[in-house]
Amino acid sequence: MDKSRVLRHLAAPALALAVLTTLPAARPTLAPATTPPAEFKPVSVTYGGQHGHDQVVTGQFLSYNDFHGAIDPPSGSGAVVNASGTSTPAGGVEYLATYLKKLRAEAKSQGRQTITVGAGDLIGASPLVSAAFHDEPTIELMNQIGLQVSSVGNHEFDEGVDELIRIQRGGCHPVDGCQDGDPYRGAKFTYLAANTINNKTGLPILPPVDIKLVGGVPVGFIGMTLEGTAGIVNPAGIKNVHFADEIETANKWSNLLKLFGVKSQVLLLHEGGAQGSATPTPGVSDCFNFSGPVVDIVKGLNPEIGLVVSGHTHRFYSCSLPNSKGTSVVTSAGTNGQLITDIDYSIDKRSGRFSEITARNVIVENGVPDGAGGWLKDAKGVFLKNPDTVDAAAKKIADKYRTAVAPIANKIVGSITGDITRTNTAAGESALGDVIADAQLARTTSSGAQIALMNPGGIRADFDAEASAGGEAVGQVTYGEAFTVQPFNNLVVTQTLTGAQLKDVLEQQFVGYKGQTSTKILQVSNGLTYTWSASAALGSKVSNLSLNGTPIDPAANYQVTTNDFLANGGDGFTVLTGGTGRTTAPGFDVDALVAYLGANAPVAPGPANRISTIA
Repeated sequence: MDKSRVLRHLAAPALALAVLTTLPAARPTLAPATTPPAEFKPVSVTYGGQHGHDQVVTGQFLSYNDFHGAIDPPSGSGAVVNASGTSTPAGGVEYLATYLKKLRAEAKSQGRQTITVGAGDLIGASPLVSAAFHDEPTIELMNQIGLQVSSVGNHEFDEGVDELIRIQRGGCHPVDGCQDGDPYRGAKFTYLAANTINNKTGLPILPPVDIKLVGGVPVGFIGMTLEGTAGIVNPAGIKNVHFADEIETANKWSNLLKLFGVKSQVLLLHEGGAQGSATPTPGVSDCFNFSGPVVDIVKGLNPEIGLVVSGHTHRFYSCSLPNSKGTSVVTSAGTNGQLITDIDYSIDKRSGRFSEITARNVIVENGVPDGAGGWLKDAKGVFLKNPDTVDAAAKKIADKYRTAVAPIANKIVGSITGDITRTNTAAGESALGDVIADAQLARTTSSGAQIALMNPGGIRADFDAEASAGGEAVGQVTYGEAFTVQPFNNLVVTQTLTGAQLKDVLEQQFVGYKGQTSTKILQVSNGLTYTWSASAALGSKVSNLSLNGTPIDPAANYQVTTNDFLANGGDGFTVLTGGTGRTTAPGFDVDALVAYLGANAPVAPGPANRISTIA
């Protein structure tokens, strides 16, 4: 068997896992950063000096992450990429396809092979045009635009492990069938899930690694989601798996790849960081004042992992960060297909290692220039889209699903008096969080509900009062817009909690209490008020807890409504699993929001005064 065939076989889980049992999995000693984070620069890294042209092979990686089914160009405040002091309308799958083709053509003209990769959350938390069909449209479009390999992200698990396996392999949905009338054939690209481990077999649920040959030299890809995935997806769908440590898993598979002679390695990691604030606004490829979980993860990685394509934080950057013995290039392309990371690299033929990596983010512009450095808008203030930069093949697929979903998506369901946003007060409350909590309470009042709590991570977009390309007037809200705000189709459940349990739930908002891994302030319905103190001890941070002005009685019972994600212990709220007498309202959480928007039109922003904070 020739070398290339051996390397292709390495990507098969059976062989890889057999070899893995001989390899150590210990976490390495973390190397200190050689450069303060505030000084990390836009990235161009050379390893081991210059090489002659005949000593290297060159190539290009194109990457993106956190697409979230954003087939249509984002609208409202999310329609633009704000960078370097300018705002550029960007995104939309037919524009993403065009830019990918353009960048590939540029590389081909220079003799460089392109590999297109992703870093998770391609699906999940998706707009209706994709979510209505269980994200099959997004996978079909990822196939069309040439994605080759991607890590899974936490949102790939929104409908559970079994559904993710179907998304990869194909087949009609077990409940809804093939809704668009066509067979669903699955992803042509490979999802990698190195640290998503089946509890019974001890093996990854999907391939952990993939290998591509570039000029005869192997390049290995390791893909994984963040270890904390279990705390941010519905526990019901992941009962039979666990998520392993990122550093240990990456190095385990890195050692395996190295054993088989694969010494140029790329980690596709659904975890990331963020630029710090700066004036002027950071550019899309800057790494100003960078911090986040990915920094410590990279510190522990094997030096063969020269490139980390990251995600999850929805931020854009390109950085050079210290690994265990050297430097790794770390990139992210923001979210919603509004950016592509263009990564050029060379590999030393003799050592098989990366010899140089350079990365930059490219904005996927979709607007029509006005000739004065800006972008044209229509009479309603909506950015015009440029027909000259549309990829026809991608548009044909997208239009099929747009047409199918349009009667539902464009239906007017209510109205608002002005923008209602997710922007938090100092106490962690938002106007939109108030509205959603009130909507869920209204949905369940007839069954005795007194209080509703909403997780902030489940609120995925703002309500923008401006008109949109869908045709609605200023202030009108469509079903598609409501679904974009709450896209998870969670159930709305009501259960009995004692006053003591309710206070304990609110205490569990703070990191370190009963296993909580990060602070998450729940949004609360009208009538519930309390104060929290940042300096108070864990378990004693919440005070003045009242319902309609009457102090909560620790011994009394209260009917509390949440979505089933929270009720099942999602976001670390394990106290909520102790409720009793659970009942489920008709429909989904988005239906509660839609009913509230219609019954109370026009809906004003919530007052954001139910939660207060003291030092």
